[in-house]
Amino acid sequence: MTIQDLLPEHWPTVKAIYEAGLATGNASFQTHAPDWDDWNASHLAQCRMVALDGDRVIGWVALCMVSSRWVYAGVAEVSIYIDAKYRGQCVGKALLQALITESEAKGIWTLQAGIFPENIASLRLHEWAGFRQVGIREKIGKMGNRWRDTVLLERRSKSVGMD
Repeated sequence: MTIQDLLPEHWPTVKAIYEAGLATGNASFQTHAPDWDDWNASHLAQCRMVALDGDRVIGWVALCMVSSRWVYAGVAEVSIYIDAKYRGQCVGKALLQALITESEAKGIWTLQAGIFPENIASLRLHEWAGFRQVGIREKIGKMGNRWRDTVLLERRSKSVGMD
């Protein structure tokens, strides 16, 4: 497995992995993946990576800013999705570790994630990477007719933003 920058030509497979995750009902409030232009505009241009098995994309990770306010310039939200055939094979760990390293190199001091409590694998992955549970956001959004909670997690860098 190798980790490299997510490029526009990866988008068809990245989108398919994203849509498969969305289909589980426990990955996001999103119900469908956007087109490349919308996805590209909503994610940071830096800190986008794919995991490759040979030349096959098997997972991806990217960041979104949590606010346009300058005081939160170093705070970003994590999206990570792994091809179902490769889950449990440390792909998520490799991507998340690479993301942490790259995000700190780019001056990001806090990573956060909002995860459905039912998504135990994602919660464990983030905890493994040093994220701590901040709290439960009760009934934060509706999925169809059902209110859903999310677990808010964050990872504060020990090396960036320490001045």
